[in-house]
Amino acid sequence: MADQYDFEGLERYEDRDYDFSVEEIETITVADVEIPCGGCTSCAVGSRALGSGLENDEAALDIIEVGFKANRTSFYLNESGVPIEPGAYVIVEAERGIDLGRVNFTGEIVHQKRRARGLVGHPMRKIIRRASDEEIAKYLENRDIEKKAAYVFKEKAVKYGLNLKLVTVEYQFDRSRITFFFSCDGRVDFRALVRDLASVYKTRIELRQIGARDEARKIGGYGTCGRELCCLLWLDQLKHVTLEHAKAQNVSLNAGRLTGLCGRLKCCLLYEYPPNDELTIYFPSVNSKVITEKGEGVVEKVDVFNDLVYLRYDKGESIEHITLAEFKSYQVQNH
Repeated sequence: MADQYDFEGLERYEDRDYDFSVEEIETITVADVEIPCGGCTSCAVGSRALGSGLENDEAALDIIEVGFKANRTSFYLNESGVPIEPGAYVIVEAERGIDLGRVNFTGEIVHQKRRARGLVGHPMRKIIRRASDEEIAKYLENRDIEKKAAYVFKEKAVKYGLNLKLVTVEYQFDRSRITFFFSCDGRVDFRALVRDLASVYKTRIELRQIGARDEARKIGGYGTCGRELCCLLWLDQLKHVTLEHAKAQNVSLNAGRLTGLCGRLKCCLLYEYPPNDELTIYFPSVNSKVITEKGEGVVEKVDVFNDLVYLRYDKGESIEHITLAEFKSYQVQNH
């Protein structure tokens, strides 16, 4: 039991590199193409400008959430008013050219998600039209090209001596850009690799380095709870998690239980942090002492849900628990 509460060595599971998620973007173009602004309100939304505090105005807009490969999603404005149901494939505006995605949600739930993310009033690109059968066939053909591009990327990385872990490849629908998402330790000079890939595919090449949490989100999977990853299902913003969140909740400091598929501390450690002060005020603080029939005990941790206090009588012995009522009775006797 002693090593179960040992913090030593667990620091490496803290997501110290999360601030650098999608940190390094190197782009080399085959031809000189003018880059659009990619963000001004008038360009992205058309004639209707959106600003802060216009939640009621935005509620009247037909906004649709569209999903792409590797669990990437974005919101788009359906200015045409053509009915579009979840599951439909649509052609949308991209930073450059057009892209094809699958509709995830429509209606009020989309407005709720934008409010929850604080995106009300933020610019949106537009849905152009429904995708035709020919366009869907081209979309599926792009998926096959992505599989081949993954092998090419790995071969080129070995050629240049780069230790890169490829996560996924995304080929834009109009084939104006291929994006390679990868993870690695530290920063890497991959300019030669980008040039080589550009000479092969004759299109814009982007390499994006992502963190461990974003890697797990793109790949997907199931947590130890048996459900799909929170970051995949509903957790929009990934927040920084440290050992302090685990210590404050007195959870078992076992690396196997504290870390998720990403190899970092689980996001769910934030769900009950900070601890409920209304409950903790009735419990003794950690490291406080009390004398029982077995001698002097030191509070190792408390269980606010089951009204238990865990005591250690000797550093060489295992921890034993007593009820909160018993602890308070010993306190009265000690005084």
